[in-house]
Amino acid sequence: MEKKRIAIIGAGAAGCFAAAELTATAPQAEVHVFERLSRPLAKLLLTGGGRCNLTNSFAEVRSLESVYPRGHRLMRRLFHRFDHRAAMAWFEREGVALVVQDDQCVFPRSQRAQQVADALLAKMRRHGVRLHLGRRLEDIRPAEAGYWLTFAAQSAPLHFDAVVVTTGGSPRASGLDFLSSLGVARVAPVPSLFSVVVDDAELRALSGTVVEEATVRLSGTKLKAEGALLLTHLGLSGPAMLRLSAHAARYLAERDYRAEVAVNWLGAQGEEETLSLLSGLARENAGKQLANVWPSALNRRLWLYLLQSLSLRPTERWSSLSPKTLRRLAARLTNHALPMTGRNPFKEEFVTCGGVALSEINAETLEHKKHPALFFAGEVLDVDAVTGGFNLQAAWTMGAVVAQALGRGV
Repeated sequence: MEKKRIAIIGAGAAGCFAAAELTATAPQAEVHVFERLSRPLAKLLLTGGGRCNLTNSFAEVRSLESVYPRGHRLMRRLFHRFDHRAAMAWFEREGVALVVQDDQCVFPRSQRAQQVADALLAKMRRHGVRLHLGRRLEDIRPAEAGYWLTFAAQSAPLHFDAVVVTTGGSPRASGLDFLSSLGVARVAPVPSLFSVVVDDAELRALSGTVVEEATVRLSGTKLKAEGALLLTHLGLSGPAMLRLSAHAARYLAERDYRAEVAVNWLGAQGEEETLSLLSGLARENAGKQLANVWPSALNRRLWLYLLQSLSLRPTERWSSLSPKTLRRLAARLTNHALPMTGRNPFKEEFVTCGGVALSEINAETLEHKKHPALFFAGEVLDVDAVTGGFNLQAAWTMGAVVAQALGRGV
């Protein structure tokens, strides 16, 4: 019997994982992976600062919606088929020892993203998956059975019985123009997971300061996030700000990245609790200057900045603070409004929200409802996550589900 030919478009995490899994679910198939860049898994090699945060233990995840702003219902269904435990077991079988950090992020014990990439590529090579680099897809057209694929600088289209699109997120809608002839519905992409610019020179002067537990929210909305907050030469970054940007990606894009960010520098601590804390500091340190005593969650530089923002002199004594001033200080610590004037202009974000509309995708197989044998996996779909290994887990899960579906149909 003639082998079925399967084309995977994109040698990123989802594409390579689907290819590696197809070696088990459809060993009789002829699998080709096409990548427009000159190397596979280029983005994976950069994740986690080159260490590759490949998944998460999910031990601290209260709901999937909190980590998947878009696509949480789909991911809940797919996790019944292949979840983080399955992904961790898969990589350990392939020789990648893993470690779970205190923040529940999972890394290779070697702390080398290259080891993760090597494991995927080695399995693909062992089972005869054919990898084609520097091949940019220009068009997909239906054939009597399967699809014709046209690549740049190639005269004749190639025929495949099934196609899996795993091209990743695209910052521009034109990045998915190769789907135009099929009429596939798409959601316009916008950036997600970005740091923001704040119009406050004194705050930006504190670049490098980290508040380990902060809460950030967008004033006038219910959008908020918690975690470490990093002050940069542009404004705000770190896990808390990146998570907020993910949940607010479309809201901020619609407002040209101009909004008011309210910061609780003490995490989840409320104003009344903070007022009690400050009153205690005032009683216990009545004769000391404000510059020399501050809440332990802050460092001295940030504390002095917050005093300055309220026109309080660092040389003032704690005993001189009136109840009204203590209340003002408590409010500033727990609800500090900062003007956001843009997102980081250096295009550092790795994730976009948007892509192929989930309404057209079979949630059991990730096959397109109108185009049989055409599958989608990874960030090319309108699914994205916050930081912490969740985006890569989505790639492993979707790659595995597509491989299972193809294995049943080949």
